[in-house]
Amino acid sequence: MGRPFGIPVHVTPSWAVIAILLTLLYQPVVEDTLALGAASYLVALVFAVLLYASVLVHELAHSVVARHYGLPVRRITLYMLGGVSEIEREAEKPGQEFWIAFSGPLLSLVLAAAGFVGYLLAAPDTIVGVLVWQLWVANLLVGVFNLLPGLPLDGGRILRAGVWALTRRSLTGTVAAAWAGRILGAVVVALPFVYSWVLWGTTPGVFAIVWSVLLGTFIWVNASTALRAARVRARLPELAARDLARSTVTVAADTPLAEALRRRAEADAHAVLVVDSAGTPTSLVDNAAAAAVPEERRPWLSAADTARALTPETVLPADIGGQRLLDTVNARPVSQYLLVEPDGRAAGVLYAADVRRAVQAPGR
Repeated sequence: MGRPFGIPVHVTPSWAVIAILLTLLYQPVVEDTLALGAASYLVALVFAVLLYASVLVHELAHSVVARHYGLPVRRITLYMLGGVSEIEREAEKPGQEFWIAFSGPLLSLVLAAAGFVGYLLAAPDTIVGVLVWQLWVANLLVGVFNLLPGLPLDGGRILRAGVWALTRRSLTGTVAAAWAGRILGAVVVALPFVYSWVLWGTTPGVFAIVWSVLLGTFIWVNASTALRAARVRARLPELAARDLARSTVTVAADTPLAEALRRRAEADAHAVLVVDSAGTPTSLVDNAAAAAVPEERRPWLSAADTARALTPETVLPADIGGQRLLDTVNARPVSQYLLVEPDGRAAGVLYAADVRRAVQAPGR
C-alpha cells in the first residue's frame, strides 16, 4: 500500500472482513446521532479506515524506533486483529526492547489525547464530531489494551524488558512474558462469561463469545510461539555445523552406484561424495534418488547419475555455526550441504533436517 519511512506496508484480505464488521456495528451509532440514512454506512466505513490508519501509525512507531537502534524492518502488515511490525532481529539490550515496545502504545495515547482535545472543540452532532469522538476512544483502548503485560502485546515486551534487565537473561524475560500472555489469553476468553454470568446473570452474546475466543486464542498461540522461538535462540550459540557433520565416502564419478552404496555401508557412512580425476568434489549422491533405483539396475548406473552437483550455495565452511548457520540454511533451502575445511578438504555432509532438529525448542 506504500512505503512510509521506506518501510513496506501490506494489508491482508482479512482486513476487509473487519472493515465490514466495524461498518455494520458502528452504523447504528452514526444513524442515531446524525440521522443520515444510507450515508451513515459511508461514515461508519470512514471510521473503520481511520481506525486502521491509527493502527498503522502505532506500528510505524515500533518500526521507526527499531530502525533507530539498527534493527532491520521487513514490513508492516495490517490484518483482522490489528497490525504487526516484522522486525528481523531481536533487540540487543533490554532498554532497546522497552523503547521499541513502548513507542507504539505511547503514540496511540498521544493520538487519543489529541483526539480528545479535538472532540472538545468539535460540535458533537456533526460527522467530524462523531468520528473524532470514536477515534479518540479507539486510540485510548488500543493504547491501554496493548500495555497489558503479556506477549505478544507491547506490554508483554515491556515486561520482558524489565525481567531481562533484572535477571540479565533475555530468555528468563521471554518465559515470564510468554506465560503472562498465556494467562492473559485465558482471561480474555473467560471475560464475557464472567461478566455476563456473575454480574448480570445472563448469557453472553454470540458476537462477544466469538470475539473473545478469537482474541484470546490469538494471544495464547502467539505467546507460545514467542516462547518456543526464545528457546531456539537460547540454543543457537551451541549450534555448530562440525558437530552435526555426517561422514562420507569418496568415489570417482564413473563408480557403479551399487559399488558406491556398498562402500558407504561398509564404512558406516551417511553420504557418498563424488570427485573428479583430480580429487575435487563435484557432487553428492542424493540418497533418496539412489534408494529409488532398483537393485538390479544399480550396477549399470554410475554414482554420478544419482548425484546433485555442488554449487557455491551447497558448500559451507565447516566452522560455521550459531545464527549464521541457521540463516544460511534458511536462505539456501536444500536437503544437504558439503562442509569443507579452510584448506578445501571435505569435512563431511550436513543435512538441513539435522539443523532443524538441533534447534527445535524442547518442551511446550
